[in-house]
Amino acid sequence: MKRLHLALATDNIEATIEDYSRRLGSPPCTTIPGEYALWRTESLNLSVRQDSAVPPGSLRHLGWEDPSATAFTADTDVNGIVWERFAAHHQTEEIKALWPEVSGKTARGQEDDSR
Repeated sequence: MKRLHLALATDNIEATIEDYSRRLGSPPCTTIPGEYALWRTESLNLSVRQDSAVPPGSLRHLGWEDPSATAFTADTDVNGIVWERFAAHHQTEEIKALWPEVSGKTARGQEDDSR
């Protein structure tokens, strides 16, 4: 099943994790302390990244987590918004490339089961 991917910026990842966990009814499935959080619900893939180059609350990009995606792709729509399409394992690979210290572990020490 496809999930809408929404990527937002924040200047306070800890407060964002607390607030969004309450709003979504569950903790993030992946966290990088001080930098990143990812939630996956039945219909939503929400990532929040601490990013000083972007105003807090800003949209970073949109997309689809799609199990049938064979590769990570991205393009820009008529409004200048980047849309990505990827399978869950592509997102996991991107997280591991950005934060190598995660290395096989994603959410608070849980084994990566996205493949």
